[in-house]
Amino acid sequence: MGKVRTVLVKRLSRELVERYSDSFTTDFDQNKTVVDELLTNTTKRLRNRIAGYITRLMVLRQDEDVIIA
Repeated sequence: MGKVRTVLVKRLSRELVERYSDSFTTDFDQNKTVVDELLTNTTKRLRNRIAGYITRLMVLRQDEDVIIA
């Protein structure tokens, strides 16, 4: 079974990836610092969940590029 992510985490993550896609990578720690800079008023737990989902989105995007190319 997979992990359940709330609508808030998914929505914020997708918005950040759309706006700042070149700032994010497949590295969780780097994404965590970028999210911390972009979202100033979040808790540590929410920041980590958003960074984790962004990392997952970037891995999926990278895998799509490999399959397409």
